[in-house]
Amino acid sequence: MAKQDHWPLRYDLLQRYRLIEIIALWEGKLNATHLTGYFGIGRQQASKDINDYLKGIAPGNLEYNASAKGYEPSANFQPKLTSGLVDEYLQLAQRNSDLVTTFHNLSLGLDHTHMMPLPQYRVRPEVFRVIAKACQKNERIEVDYRSINSPNKDGRIIAPHSIVHSGLRWYVRAWCEKNQEFRDFVLTRFYGVPEVIGKSDVQGDADFNWMTRVNVCFKPDGRLTPEQQEVVAGDYGMRDNRLLITVRGSMVQYLLQMMNVDQNTVSADPKAQQIVIENIDAIKQWLF
Repeated sequence: MAKQDHWPLRYDLLQRYRLIEIIALWEGKLNATHLTGYFGIGRQQASKDINDYLKGIAPGNLEYNASAKGYEPSANFQPKLTSGLVDEYLQLAQRNSDLVTTFHNLSLGLDHTHMMPLPQYRVRPEVFRVIAKACQKNERIEVDYRSINSPNKDGRIIAPHSIVHSGLRWYVRAWCEKNQEFRDFVLTRFYGVPEVIGKSDVQGDADFNWMTRVNVCFKPDGRLTPEQQEVVAGDYGMRDNRLLITVRGSMVQYLLQMMNVDQNTVSADPKAQQIVIENIDAIKQWLF
């Protein structure tokens, strides 16, 4: 998606224009009802948004189909405010699912799309607020943090610099004064309320593992037949049977967990794991 800094878009307008692109591209039909139902705006405003999108953002992207009573993506459709990836549609469906779970009478469309419910990790807002502020202001905070290895009360002082989602859980990347190194702290393992105790002398850019970008290359398991490898390559969007993902050094292990790849174990059945790490020697230093 190209940057469009010259468009003076408000956030609410941007969200509506993005919905236009996502629905048109992935459902193949868009009308004013999508906007009225999702954003609670009137039909007149919804129609204006669609016309403004076509005039000012993406002329020619949509064509009106009178018999279908809606807009369809043209043969020359090019995403302007989205990346054109199915993940954007699925994320939209996930947000809707979350809202409908809480507000049972709410209907936002996309009812035909369902996602597997994941554990809801409880991060307390009074903890998160202090940590988020400490990240922004480079502050030291005293915390009560407990882990599997140290389940008893363990007071320590940390200097957070980034809050990260590993694909499954939220954690904070921080300098730990007790261990004298940068570490990951799971946000559900903080007890009590962190206390700000002043500025930190350690900056986030001193975190070598965080600042270093690492290329992780996956490929289909070589024990699969060429036809099976072709199927796997298609599943993961590989090019030339290779999938290259670049992540921060401190997140390499989390990436392998999300990809369901164990660097220490090779399944006896290649159809079970399907993919392997091609450059395992190059990434070993980032694993824990």
